[in-house]
Amino acid sequence: MMARTAVVTGGSAGIGLATAEHLVRKGWNVAILARDASRLDGARRLLEGQGGRVLALGVDVADARAVDEAADRIERELGPIEAWINNAMSTVIAPADRISPAEYERVTATTYLSQVYGTLAALRHMKPRRRGAIVQVSSGLAIRAAPLQAAYCGAKFAVSGFTDALRSELIADDVPVSLSVVYLPAVNTPQSTWSRTHTGRDQVIPDPLFDPRLCARAIVSAIDDPQREIWVGRTSVVMAVAQALAPGLADRRAAAMRKAQLGAPMPNRAGNLFEPIAGPARIDGDGGDRVTGFAGEFFTSRQRHLARLALVLGGLGLAFAAGRRADSGMRTLGRSRRGWR
Repeated sequence: MMARTAVVTGGSAGIGLATAEHLVRKGWNVAILARDASRLDGARRLLEGQGGRVLALGVDVADARAVDEAADRIERELGPIEAWINNAMSTVIAPADRISPAEYERVTATTYLSQVYGTLAALRHMKPRRRGAIVQVSSGLAIRAAPLQAAYCGAKFAVSGFTDALRSELIADDVPVSLSVVYLPAVNTPQSTWSRTHTGRDQVIPDPLFDPRLCARAIVSAIDDPQREIWVGRTSVVMAVAQALAPGLADRRAAAMRKAQLGAPMPNRAGNLFEPIAGPARIDGDGGDRVTGFAGEFFTSRQRHLARLALVLGGLGLAFAAGRRADSGMRTLGRSRRGWR
């Protein structure tokens, strides 16, 4: 049987590399897209060492033409694209009014428009074949925004809107290509050492911190068993519930995250916003001693629907039981009144 082909943007480190590794171990051909040539080469060698057929492409995913050309090359060299994972991102850690227009534009391009361009490139190949899976890697911060993350949160919120609109179009056109959004918690990756900062402090990712491999399993599960949405880690679920039920309280709880994100004093960092930062291809960050969670700690929209159904049925059952008790009480009262006569 011919191996299937998947594309992972931001695939040279962190969650992207963990996802590519998971796919390779499942027998997929994998194309990884990223900017830094040396890290890409290291990721390619790591994946090929596990028996995978890998194509590593130096691409700025904010460049729509480059993404389209990469998709065409992947089809030629690895075969039909069956899955496309949009994972690339960048961020600026700063108060909203200290982020420049150019920085907002770049974060939007790399974190939001990169997912649009990747999705469109994938659809161009998937729609004629009437098959394929597209996975948008998002964040709990696309549900409940946090201070010092305005540019990133705005871009991730946009991903959800774009994906929902496109999904409804695919349904209307009867196109069987799946679209899933995976909302991630705080994760132990090298990303926090690459972020641009304007705070005069190191960036700290608050606890609890989760393993990138848990995120990879959730992402790949959306290919094997497509779900509308997946929430990884208990914190993503808590954020979604809090924002839905008590947004004002969630605002105040989020305000406390401002201080929690600020570490030791350090000069402001340019980060990898406009240019890649050289370094090894690695999955994990430096917070391994803080990692929590277990292998299956992710929750799907299907489970949410079942929970809602259980609540509705439970409520109906309670209402029915209360009605039965009330009816029984009325009959007893009627008999008592007849006895008084």
